[in-house]
Amino acid sequence: MRILIVEDDEAISNLIYVNLRDEGFQCTCAYDGEQGADYLEQETFDLVLLDIMLPKVDGYELLEYSKSLGTPVIFLTAKGSVNDRIKGLRLGADDYISKPFQIGELLARVEAVLRRSGKAEKELMFENVTIHLDSRQVEKDGEQISLTVKEFDLLVELVRNKNVALYRERLYEKVWNEPFMGETRTLDSHIQRLRKKLGWESCIKTVFRVGYRLEG
Repeated sequence: MRILIVEDDEAISNLIYVNLRDEGFQCTCAYDGEQGADYLEQETFDLVLLDIMLPKVDGYELLEYSKSLGTPVIFLTAKGSVNDRIKGLRLGADDYISKPFQIGELLARVEAVLRRSGKAEKELMFENVTIHLDSRQVEKDGEQISLTVKEFDLLVELVRNKNVALYRERLYEKVWNEPFMGETRTLDSHIQRLRKKLGWESCIKTVFRVGYRLEG
């Protein structure tokens, strides 16, 4: 999933970028409306996160252009009055989030808009393995592979971040949804089972003093 972030505040833009990237999204940042329009003209995106008060070309004008391309838009703005929200939604925004906002809320809104627009990711593929995200089923060469809930979630994280060295702490916290306390046996045993079930002994590499990397 490709997301364009059009936000002139670099600190906010970078915060959004890092968190969406960690969730497996491919993100591009633009820091004014003109640059955002250029990206929309040159590339294809699944969603635009759009500030209203932008240099050069404001968010309302960019919204109009984005909607003409069929790309959903979420407004991110300090203009948080009811009238501002009504205006944004009537002009065609798919959602409207007022600053300041919680990253968790932003991620939930992004996922909801992608689902409604039919752009939500449904499958991941790596080598000869297909991961069906809706049904949580995994197939290798057309044959179903039985995985536990945590094995499935761990596989998704590895595939979404293929060729990236992932720290044990990050993998554990993403999959188990609890703070990493330094104990690696649970994560390591799940990695070993994934390797065996998928025949990926040579694909899932151990990165010394870091964690794991899926190579391919």
